[in-house]
Amino acid sequence: MNTQDVAVDGEIVTLSHPGRILYPGTGTTKHDVAMYYLRAAPVLIPWARDRPATRKRWVQGVGTAAEPGKSFFQKNLDSATPQWVQRRTMHHKDHDNDYPLVNDARTLVWLAQISALEIHVPQWRFDDAGAPQNPDRLVLDLDPGDGGGLAECAAVALLARDALDQRGLRSLPVTSGSKGIHLYAGLDGKRTSDDVAHLAHGVALSLEADHPDLVVSQMGRALRRGKVFIDWSQNWPAKTTVVPYSLRGRARPTVAAPRNWDEIIPATLGQLDYRQVLARIAGGTTPKLEDVR
Repeated sequence: MNTQDVAVDGEIVTLSHPGRILYPGTGTTKHDVAMYYLRAAPVLIPWARDRPATRKRWVQGVGTAAEPGKSFFQKNLDSATPQWVQRRTMHHKDHDNDYPLVNDARTLVWLAQISALEIHVPQWRFDDAGAPQNPDRLVLDLDPGDGGGLAECAAVALLARDALDQRGLRSLPVTSGSKGIHLYAGLDGKRTSDDVAHLAHGVALSLEADHPDLVVSQMGRALRRGKVFIDWSQNWPAKTTVVPYSLRGRARPTVAAPRNWDEIIPATLGQLDYRQVLARIAGGTTPKLEDVR
């Protein structure tokens, strides 16, 4: 079958080549991806709503270790985008881009149709008039250097939680679906992006000073060997982070998955794939950012 119609909220989205395998390692198809995003929509959309979405696409799939699939980031909407996709225009230095807003399930299924496996958004939203607001959350991206892994990221996440607590910010961990952990804290929207970036940088610097054998706040790869880099820069307004519940373009269909703090155990923590995440959604065990505000 070369096409398949998917009913979403009383409307139809047509998938072309629904049987195309996007994850050869697990046999996961475009149809599987669309059904994941459809079922994850109620929990994903609150994280993405009213934010300009940058897409990372693997049109022919993620490939294998021997032959990785080609991917590319897409910001601007092209002429093939359905008219019903909500969008906002952003002015950059020398051009304007029209970005989709992931505000409804139909848009998520359309993203699966174009093999946009990853969805990346900033920490701020548009207001009703289309103007960027102050950020409503802070994010720390914990990224292990060579010789480190998820266990080290979990240890740093626990330290970062305490540092944010001391600043009056309750936080929520998200295993990134890749190598590390993203740590989110809800904000009241009173701080500017500059304020939030400097706050996040201060947290990274303080943790680096207190735990120099484990934490680094600078991006240089040579400095990161055996340590965890705390990327605080994703709080700048032009930067984006993969949205929680997004798939990742890895060998397995892993997901950026919100976790409960009692799961952040260095010795046992692992990344989750989309089937595990769907089971968590069905069981009602997925935490929400609103829970920590």
